[in-house]
Amino acid sequence: MTAHGDWKIPASAQPQAGDYRYDLDRALSAVVTLSARIPEAAYTAEVLGTERAGNGVVIDVDGLVLTIGYLITEADSVWLTTRDGRSVQGHVLGFDATTGFGLVQALGPLGLPALPLGDSRSLHIGDRAVLAGAGGPAHSVAVELIARQEFAGYWEYVLDEALFTAPAHPHWGGTALIGPEGELLGIGSLQLQQGGGTARAINMVVPIELLLPVLDDLARRGRPDQPPRPWLGLYATESEIGVVVMGLADNGPAELADVQVGDLIETVAGEPVADLATFFRKVWALGTAGVPVPLTLRRDGRILSPVLISADRDRFLMAPPLH
Repeated sequence: MTAHGDWKIPASAQPQAGDYRYDLDRALSAVVTLSARIPEAAYTAEVLGTERAGNGVVIDVDGLVLTIGYLITEADSVWLTTRDGRSVQGHVLGFDATTGFGLVQALGPLGLPALPLGDSRSLHIGDRAVLAGAGGPAHSVAVELIARQEFAGYWEYVLDEALFTAPAHPHWGGTALIGPEGELLGIGSLQLQQGGGTARAINMVVPIELLLPVLDDLARRGRPDQPPRPWLGLYATESEIGVVVMGLADNGPAELADVQVGDLIETVAGEPVADLATFFRKVWALGTAGVPVPLTLRRDGRILSPVLISADRDRFLMAPPLH
């Protein structure tokens, strides 16, 4: 990934100050570049890399910065860079695997305004907004909300109602979805393709209202104060034949139970699996981390019935260093 000075949004897609009721320039100044370094021995280093870069959003004047969690998971060094080029070290406060949010505390003064937290449910399909990256208008996109629907991610992740915007931001991780009153409505997470042969790139955004129930816990404890969900350590995808295992986390419950890439997942505890979201929800419904998870798998025409001993995902991750 690149720093914000190395890429630019086409002028036709950039937000123009006269199109908004709020002070666009001030709002965009609350978005910073976030750079994180992760130890080579970290559990997520092989999949997500040891150097990660994206964006973060200042959400209070004391330097609390909200981002997307995969940028800072297991980071031992985080730097925040303002639009005018000042860099301030940050400390990872927490990461919530359920929502995907990550929280960083600046260890020095950023001197930036904070974006007020809004509610994405005030934004309707077809409404205009700004998906803001660090660096001002030239690094932000004037977008439209094109969909609001369920999203299931292969890494055991489900949002009941994710936001989808277009046109796509090319450097989407941790971007700020800014609403019509200059309020923060979500955090950019992914770039996806919409449609078939003439597919267009769109962004998936995590709604900001999911932050409020966990914000205090993330700031104080590093994770939500609730029992962890059962984690299987597998990556799954939907295909024409059903939900199929496409990868395994090293030494995770699935690998230890001899689940294999290519296995078709037919049931969880005897309940049929129709799609990815159903699969994950049926696993989570069995209890908290540590609960046995009986699966029915089809492999090369054979039926297998392993029982996976689920785990707490966080126990596989390096904790942030103390400051």
